[in-house]
Amino acid sequence: MVDLATINLLLNPTMNIISNKWFNKVSGLIPSHRKGAFITLFFTIFIIVTGMGMVVPLLPLYAEKLGANGLYIGMIFGSFAFSRTIFLPYFGKLSDQKGRKPFILAGLGGYVFVAIAFVWFANVNSLILIRFLQGIASAMIMPVVQAYIGEITEKNREGYSMGLFSMSMFSSLSIGPLMGGIIKDVWSMQGTFLCMAVLSATGLLVSFIFLPPVSDEHIKRKDRTPVPWKIILKGNKSLFAIFSFRFAYTSCIGVIWCFLPIFADKQFALSGASTGLLVMLGVFVSGLLQLPMGYVADRFNKRIMVGTGGVICSAAMFMLAHSHSYSDLLFSVCFFGLGGGISMPAVMAIAVLMGNEKKAMASVMSIITMAHSMGMMAGSITAGVAMDYFSLRFAFPCGMVIMGAGTFLFLIFVRDL
Repeated sequence: MVDLATINLLLNPTMNIISNKWFNKVSGLIPSHRKGAFITLFFTIFIIVTGMGMVVPLLPLYAEKLGANGLYIGMIFGSFAFSRTIFLPYFGKLSDQKGRKPFILAGLGGYVFVAIAFVWFANVNSLILIRFLQGIASAMIMPVVQAYIGEITEKNREGYSMGLFSMSMFSSLSIGPLMGGIIKDVWSMQGTFLCMAVLSATGLLVSFIFLPPVSDEHIKRKDRTPVPWKIILKGNKSLFAIFSFRFAYTSCIGVIWCFLPIFADKQFALSGASTGLLVMLGVFVSGLLQLPMGYVADRFNKRIMVGTGGVICSAAMFMLAHSHSYSDLLFSVCFFGLGGGISMPAVMAIAVLMGNEKKAMASVMSIITMAHSMGMMAGSITAGVAMDYFSLRFAFPCGMVIMGAGTFLFLIFVRDL
């Protein structure tokens, strides 16, 4: 169903995204003595998220073959989100005091361990535990890296900078599922786990060698008194608004990543490559829009951008529930990617502004990433229960309702941005 011409057509634009021409844009975003850190983090995240993207979309099918029902599949994804939610505030706040690099390296080491554990343990309970440990490792990486980027970004370029950086995640997430599906078809599921281990180890080595310690006079944290959570949260309606939206958006991602591969397999008996392409396209579309929409977010009303993206994502979840062909599914996930591509650069720009205002960048990023984790957990488990007690197709309206509610709350609590 997927030929080499189609794969090349989709991958070539993605590879252009990460080519050197994009890093010419960094000159206006990052002070010259910190560009090396930006590029190192860009490629490190690209490498490790590619490895994760190779494995995660195939886990539902793998778990189902091991005997997992809908609830257990939701728990496999939810355990990652649960542990990450618990540890995010701790690691984020601690990195505000102790520095970024030690946490990034520890998290990358955890990813290597997790990838190897996937190979050795092949039962449902082990998958839940491994994903729990992976969530802890992720809590050391993502908010800390985002805080690092936010702090070295020039003022009034927050949206563009975060959009450029987000391309590392979205580009890798678009490539990863397709690569994972092909490796699974050619080799085995264990082959994808081993490839994840190699990529994670590469990211660890790159960061260890090239990432500067966060210790210069501008972003040193060791002597800074941590900002109390009460001050960060008190009266901050905008923070609650972007938390709600990020929670809702990621709930939909949890539904899609957990149950779209199973739905497509049962309805259309897809190959691993075709399933990977299906999951890839939504992320691919969103990734293509991160940079231009980040540019727009610095110059346009962020509230309108987030609201528009939320409405599009809600409509896409409705379309998934009413898809009756493989092409319907492809169109629906691309439409969902459009909504995410419009809204998320604006959301992250708002988060950077808040982090600078509160002088607690990693703490704010931890809160936003907590929303991501909690949304993934809520979406996957809710959809799993819906699958067990109603039908597999009913999982997608659950995401539509959550997305609609999150968009509504955002528009209520944010009046002007």
